[in-house]
Amino acid sequence: MRYLIFLFFLNSIFSQQNFLNNEDIWNFEFEQKIYKSIYHFKSKSYYSTIEINNSEKKSKIVLRSYETGEIVDVILDSSSSAKIPFFTNYSFSNNERKIILETNSYPLYRRSKLAEYYIYDTQNNDISYVFNGLIQEPFFSPDGEKVAFIYNRNLYIKFLKTNIIKQITFTGSENVLNGLADWVYEEEFGMVRAFDWNKDSDNLAYIVFDETNVPQYSMQIFGNNLYPFQYNFKYPKAGEINSSLDLKIYNLASEKTNSVDLSINTNDYYYIPRLKFSSFSNKLYIQSLNRLQNTLTLSTYDLGSGKIKKIFSEKDETYVDVQEKLFLLDDENFFWVSDRSGFNHIYLVQNDGKSLKQITSGNWDVAKLLGFNNTTIYYSSSEDNSTERVIYRIGINGKNKKAISPKAGFNGASFTSNYKYFIHTFEDKDTPLIYSLRDSKNGKLIRKILDNKELLEKLSPFNLSYKDISKITINNQEFNMWMIKPNNFNPKKKYPLLIYQYSGPGSQEVENRWSSNRDLWHQMLAQKGYVIACLDGRGTGFKGKKFKKITYGQLAKYETEDQISFAKYLSKFPYIDKNRIGIWGWSYGGLISTNCILKGNEIFSLAIAVAPVTNWRFYDTIYTERFMGLPKDNPEGYDLNSPLNFAHLLEGDYLLIHGSADDNVHLQNTMRMVEELIQNNKQFEWMIYPDKNHGIYGGNSSIHLYNKMTTFIEDKL
Repeated sequence: MRYLIFLFFLNSIFSQQNFLNNEDIWNFEFEQKIYKSIYHFKSKSYYSTIEINNSEKKSKIVLRSYETGEIVDVILDSSSSAKIPFFTNYSFSNNERKIILETNSYPLYRRSKLAEYYIYDTQNNDISYVFNGLIQEPFFSPDGEKVAFIYNRNLYIKFLKTNIIKQITFTGSENVLNGLADWVYEEEFGMVRAFDWNKDSDNLAYIVFDETNVPQYSMQIFGNNLYPFQYNFKYPKAGEINSSLDLKIYNLASEKTNSVDLSINTNDYYYIPRLKFSSFSNKLYIQSLNRLQNTLTLSTYDLGSGKIKKIFSEKDETYVDVQEKLFLLDDENFFWVSDRSGFNHIYLVQNDGKSLKQITSGNWDVAKLLGFNNTTIYYSSSEDNSTERVIYRIGINGKNKKAISPKAGFNGASFTSNYKYFIHTFEDKDTPLIYSLRDSKNGKLIRKILDNKELLEKLSPFNLSYKDISKITINNQEFNMWMIKPNNFNPKKKYPLLIYQYSGPGSQEVENRWSSNRDLWHQMLAQKGYVIACLDGRGTGFKGKKFKKITYGQLAKYETEDQISFAKYLSKFPYIDKNRIGIWGWSYGGLISTNCILKGNEIFSLAIAVAPVTNWRFYDTIYTERFMGLPKDNPEGYDLNSPLNFAHLLEGDYLLIHGSADDNVHLQNTMRMVEELIQNNKQFEWMIYPDKNHGIYGGNSSIHLYNKMTTFIEDKL
């Protein structure tokens, strides 16, 4: 009887807490609500968002008042007419009369996609195809009367008044892309659309990428047919040939195309990661990089004179970062973000490039320049804490700096066109996203917009563990870390430890923000009795230039050393079982976890590597050479930190996972690692996901992958 009472008591205890599982996590049962595609109107005090009902295939664009949040109008509703398709994204013309609607899209690579697009006229409710077929990157001219787009790697223009479509390039082919970035530009510069309209809408600048001499990578796609097929694409590995570039200007009136010779002004021209016409003049602003990416040059091309002029240059002993967005004042002075002081800060540069004035300063990094008006600059920074973001305003003169986000945590901002208000986003490790409207002068709350209380309530029965963010000192450096312990933690017990990291240059995993699905998986492991920890080692971001760029020329050296030291540091805690310490990571993190089980075999007994780079010679030119230089100039840097050369050191349990159709980190990396392990007679486990890319998702793939990793950890650690 006493035994039955005891069992009932135990069951009562366990019934009070629900336990996370991979099926719920990776079926996205715990997704937070987000605002999609916020557009701030210039002509009225409203903003729009898209509301999508995927199950019913319905979507609409709603117009909301800033002051009240009430819906003042439904601009477009797919359920209101059979002519209006179910759409998943939208963009307005500059005059806010016309809308491009995206539908039936499917991805190509990380950022590129093919889709059908419609144009909707809000004044007469007319709707029509941009083009009868799958196209890429439709983009309104500033006057709203034309749309440029890509079809089969050629540029076209649709004239909306006449519905005439004009093809303006004819060289598009397997090897030539007009106005469309190649694979490596897309992946590493975040660039897909490689064309832009001038302010008068009568000229179109575009880049031609010629991949003829770029080496080809071939992936076998297995599919469901009797025979698999080869998918071939141009992929320049470190030290190999990139696309040749030709910057062209097409004039709509003359129907003539001219090339712009950038080499006239700089011998460093090699990449064109950004081009943008001024909205004040007919000048094209061009960012160009040398191959080593340690010199970034800003030039202008004047449509009137046909002259090119070098304006400004940024140099560094290691590498320089591209200006994500060039912010031009109406006098054509411009803002520039640089780490030349040792930390990332904002500078005001005169339009001739001869004068540079520092606006922000201090031993902290500007994370993002958000915008400006005539007197004030708005930006986010890590000033208060490198694991957090705060929104600041500061005068263009560098005075009157003021924080306008109210809480410690991760703050974001989307400003109205006149910078009167901003839509504020806030999250921290205990709070999912909260949206509110705030005054841009002082950050005062105007009203709440949206929160995720329902998600917190949904997660409440799971009794998630506390995520402790702290700082530690190892290897004579201060690092950020977090730790998750089981909820029933007993300091007298010994717990297995699993370390998670990414470690890539400028990245950050230790952040005071809400959990991702991967974090929930860590929480699930904590429920199973594991301590989970994470460290942002040397090379990661938001702790200054020296900390970030120390890894230059020897990627994976310091990162591996720091994770090994971290494990040794934690192993001395009385509640950590020093004989049961594992590490895992994805992509760059997979490289580091692999190096750790090899070079740190005295402390790590387990490692999981998902889609890892195993030798930087296998990875693309832009990313690899930015941080490593050319292989011929730095052979030791490439080889001494490659796990391929240390397979003989494996002693613990190692799980290697890859998608066979990974266009980013090729399966070649894993196959070469497998061969080295075999030839060194090392036992390990591995898993290949057929036809899956770098993210390994689709169908049950994510669930299966995380179940695989969970079982491996439970069995081995």
